[in-house]
Amino acid sequence: MLLTIYSILVLLYWASLAAWLLLNGRRIKYLSTINVTITEKLPSVAIIIPVRNEAYALREALTSVCHLDYSAYRIVVVNDRSTDASGEILMELEKQYPHLSVITIETLPKGWLGKNHALYIGSLATSEAYLLFTDADVLFKKDVLQKALQYTVENDLDHLTILPGMISPSFLLSSVITTFVMMLTAVQRPWAARKKNSNASIGVGAFNLVKRSVYERSGTHQAIAMRPDDDLKLAASIKAAGGSTDVLYGKGEITVEWYRSVKEFINGLMKNIFSGFRYNVWLAAGGALGTLLFFVLPIPIILIGGNNAERLLVAGIFALQLLLYGNLPGSGGNYAYTFLSIYSGIVIFFIIIKATIINLYNDGIYWRGTFYSLQELRKNQ
Repeated sequence: MLLTIYSILVLLYWASLAAWLLLNGRRIKYLSTINVTITEKLPSVAIIIPVRNEAYALREALTSVCHLDYSAYRIVVVNDRSTDASGEILMELEKQYPHLSVITIETLPKGWLGKNHALYIGSLATSEAYLLFTDADVLFKKDVLQKALQYTVENDLDHLTILPGMISPSFLLSSVITTFVMMLTAVQRPWAARKKNSNASIGVGAFNLVKRSVYERSGTHQAIAMRPDDDLKLAASIKAAGGSTDVLYGKGEITVEWYRSVKEFINGLMKNIFSGFRYNVWLAAGGALGTLLFFVLPIPIILIGGNNAERLLVAGIFALQLLLYGNLPGSGGNYAYTFLSIYSGIVIFFIIIKATIINLYNDGIYWRGTFYSLQELRKNQ
């Protein structure tokens, strides 16, 4: 009886998740569908890029930014205590491109995460009407900025996020990232971000475009100085300050290799997954349990211990997973990821548990060679 109830609950969960993401996800437009029609001068933009030991992808990504087809933009790269070849690459590119300037940070002030501080310093060095905060490994097509600003101006937006297309060196990693993005999307509800009466918001490190006046009104990065999930929290602070916001899919226009291996993905999320649960053990435990109950255990448990009727429900669960993984908006989906959903769930469950334990054991996080205490982090909720 208990297994039957569990089977039905899991089936209902996947039916709800599929409907929630597939129907709502189609309310978000694609940047690629925007035709450039505005001929008058678009507003000035400062592109702020933080760099810390990112030589492996820096030259290609930054070159794509330097070749954007836009009349009024400049690039400020903030080299945040890099110890690899990033500094040398930036010196070469600064000489090559007159609209690129480099700021070098030698020390990190107390009360700041490195990336947040770098973005804030970059913003102080500019005066353009709009600020685009992006990462040092993002590849842009030439007309991305023009399309984004046209959409922003036409819709009178204060903030625009573009969700990048993900490139990955392995099928295994792609499946894990897809499952994680699916979970995050269900929580963040990006399609509702444009609604004034909704508390939904979305921001990504690859593309956070914000009007300077509203950025300053929201408290700048000073208001989120100790947030590891700075991209999400920047969007939330803009929305809380009364700013109008929206989101587009950037597949085919903006691409990023978020991580290069499953191991790197696990290590990368160690820094911010606990902050997503507001540094609350019970919330983290709930997230881990939900992942276990709805992604990892259902199919094995029902197939092994269930009767014929319960095994039929597994077919329904699997069909819903196929539907969702194969048609996920924004990414194009891949039906084959369904066969790795259990593995992906195990990886995400492991990340939540390990990150929570390590954060509590160390009483903080280590991020790119710097330690931040939980006491400091919790102050900036």
